[in-house]
Amino acid sequence: MLPPDSVAVVIPSYKVTRHILGVIAGIGPEVARIYVVDDKCPDGSGAFVRANCEDPRVLVIEHEQNQGVGGAVMTGYRAAIHEGAAVIVKVDGDGQMDGSLIPHFVAPILAGEADYTKGNRFFNLERIGSMPLTRLVGNAILSFLTKLSSGYWDLFDPTNGYTAIHADAARYLPFDKISRRYFFETDMLFRLNTLGAVVADVPMDAVYGDEVSNLKISRIVTEFAAKHVRNFFKRLFYNYYLRNMSLASIELPLGVILLLFGSIFGISHWIDASRHGLATPAGTVMVAALPVIMGVQLILAFLAYDIASVPRRPLHKKILFRKPHA
Repeated sequence: MLPPDSVAVVIPSYKVTRHILGVIAGIGPEVARIYVVDDKCPDGSGAFVRANCEDPRVLVIEHEQNQGVGGAVMTGYRAAIHEGAAVIVKVDGDGQMDGSLIPHFVAPILAGEADYTKGNRFFNLERIGSMPLTRLVGNAILSFLTKLSSGYWDLFDPTNGYTAIHADAARYLPFDKISRRYFFETDMLFRLNTLGAVVADVPMDAVYGDEVSNLKISRIVTEFAAKHVRNFFKRLFYNYYLRNMSLASIELPLGVILLLFGSIFGISHWIDASRHGLATPAGTVMVAALPVIMGVQLILAFLAYDIASVPRRPLHKKILFRKPHA
């Protein structure tokens, strides 16, 4: 078992043999355990680390089948929770993440200010010029969609994989339901919001070497958009109808109904009047316009409530007992 308040690092390992030893070497003494999760790597990353790394903190875990980055991280989370780690940091093995920043990710969690921290490469506007244009555009689109689907309106850079989480918050994550591949980081935010966890951004610089980006705009528009829509409606159901009821629970559906009624009524009468060359009566215009105006106002009121409802009290400080995790 690890000492109290210990920090563990999880490194999902897949085709990173050129960088992973440097990543491990860059992790400071504040970390008590390093889990290298070989996700059925064709280059044998796990065996490579065993043969070439003498750091006693390193524990290599190997998957029999490839499970994606999300699956590898969940395996690392389970191992860290089992050994009693207090905070679990996730660092990629490709050398893009500076290990010296780990204390900055851990500090807000140990101070009781957050349950989960993640990197934000957009904080320093003078440095984001080094980010490839495809990633810049993709992250901007994803950040807006993530705000809607996750409910964390004050966060940016949702695909950033440099993260840390309090073990008491990680215990309550539905490990078997979290997306295993490209959508993993974003799905984590959605799951954390449904738990009421506090999430904070940690400023960091973008670092890019000879890695090839797997972020595709076509994937964002299709797969990611569909999953964001799914998570948005699930979050609405969980937070506004299943667990809690408020004025916002009425504002959104009523606003949507009024907006649709006014739009359909107005458009149908405008088409009919145009077809017959007649002027639309003022009363008909008002019957169409008033529901549209009221609908928009109700939807904006819901959004204002949703933005103000971002979790502020850390989950791990509210937990009175620990949930065992297999």
